[in-house]
Amino acid sequence: MSEKKMKKVVLFTSPTCKWCKVAKDYFKKEGVKFKEIDITKDPKAAKDCERHGCRGVPVVLVGSRWICGFDKNAIEKALS
Repeated sequence: MSEKKMKKVVLFTSPTCKWCKVAKDYFKKEGVKFKEIDITKDPKAAKDCERHGCRGVPVVLVGSRWICGFDKNAIEKALS
């Protein structure tokens, strides 16, 4: 579990996104610390997500790996 906390995790969300809540709940349940960025309030963050091929939220950034959508398998792989 301590290994998971070493990688920096950023979660890009929007207020009305159902899957963003699922992702937040997942990280909390797993004890993964993350920084949340609301893309509706941060246009630069929204552009960063788009630049990495993500057209919607949630977007998960684990270390330097961008994951579009809540892909639990990809997130677990990136955290390990």
